[in-house]
Amino acid sequence: MLRPLYNWTMAKAAHPHAEWWLALFAFVEASFFPIPPHPVLGLMCLAEPKKAVRFALVATLASVAGGLLGYAIGYFLYDTFGTQLLSLLGLTESFPKAACYLREYGAEIIMIKGATPIPFKLLTITAGFIGMPLVTFVLASLVSRSISFLIVGILFRLFGAPIKAFIDKYLGLATAGFVLLVVGGFIAAVMLGGGGQAASEKCAAATALSAPAS
Repeated sequence: MLRPLYNWTMAKAAHPHAEWWLALFAFVEASFFPIPPHPVLGLMCLAEPKKAVRFALVATLASVAGGLLGYAIGYFLYDTFGTQLLSLLGLTESFPKAACYLREYGAEIIMIKGATPIPFKLLTITAGFIGMPLVTFVLASLVSRSISFLIVGILFRLFGAPIKAFIDKYLGLATAGFVLLVVGGFIAAVMLGGGGQAASEKCAAATALSAPAS
């Protein structure tokens, strides 16, 4: 299932309306789509390197807008839809840890996440679930997404062909490695953020959710 979806996504990078497809992928990936928009962004940057910053900006703004959808799912629809979505994405076990880290560190985790492999959709849904202040969430998301997409744009401009070749050949391996890095991403985020040992241990051991304070 993953390979056809990946191939379909890649085909959109060469579409006449590729920027619109990039915006769409960035939007839906921030809340429910399993394939990240970075490969499409990379191919577009590789084809037109002078527009790399523009493409990265499109992806950033669309991803933040999609993050608001993820936030809404966590805030309004967690019990009726969010739990099923997280299960489908394989993020059920990670969700209590994400909720704990966001409660302990707030916007810092979202901003640092730009340098880690934590799925952005996990943080957007979690932020809505715990009721993070909306302005704080949007500003932190802008920082995180800008870092993420600008780095990809620059990397693909310099090393685009080898990166794409590796993903094309080892998609399954790359996906499995990405999943394994999720937990490591949480640890890296805490270390970079200078979080306290007690909070880190508490969140690493989190297995159950507590409802947000009313």
